[in-house]
Amino acid sequence: MTEAEWLMATDPIPLLEFLRDRASDRKLRLFALACSRRALSHGRIAWTVSAIEANEQYADEQVSTDSTNRDSDFVTLAIETARQFADTEAWNTVVNAANPDYAVEIATQNAARAAEGVAHCDLVRELFGNPFHSISHDPAWRTEAVVGLAAGVYADRAFDRLPVLADALEDAGCADADILTHCRGPGPHVRGCWVVDLLLGKS
Repeated sequence: MTEAEWLMATDPIPLLEFLRDRASDRKLRLFALACSRRALSHGRIAWTVSAIEANEQYADEQVSTDSTNRDSDFVTLAIETARQFADTEAWNTVVNAANPDYAVEIATQNAARAAEGVAHCDLVRELFGNPFHSISHDPAWRTEAVVGLAAGVYADRAFDRLPVLADALEDAGCADADILTHCRGPGPHVRGCWVVDLLLGKS
């Protein structure tokens, strides 16, 4: 895979395959859970917020048991999650449209699957950044203010504070365009954001 392919991809499967043996189980689990939150927000799965949060806690080793995915291949889990929710989104779009024209239904289904694929690619890039860019952060950036803000963003899912985090990073001497642009960008931002993880020492 090239950098251009990574940045322009609209199908998450090649991105996730590229990450095989490169990504931590935690990151891949958080991707699957971000897809689950996306599906839940549209009423597409039976999961509850508490179930998703419990899996997030397991990902961060805040609870000691995992009743669903012990010993999983997390790349496969992430791929299956992306595919499952893309298919569910497409199916729900067709059902809700209730269009009697089969050809139009197929076109609608394909468009919905494509849109969901783009959204999932954005989530992959949110969690993993650009693997073709080496980010070497200066420990001097990790001031008390920066670490406190990053920890708060992570714990509270308060992604609206990311621009404030960017300001604090600049005050600490950070001039890295990738980091600052990401913090000030529209997202999507989810738990596992590569910048927040970088600052908190999470992998």
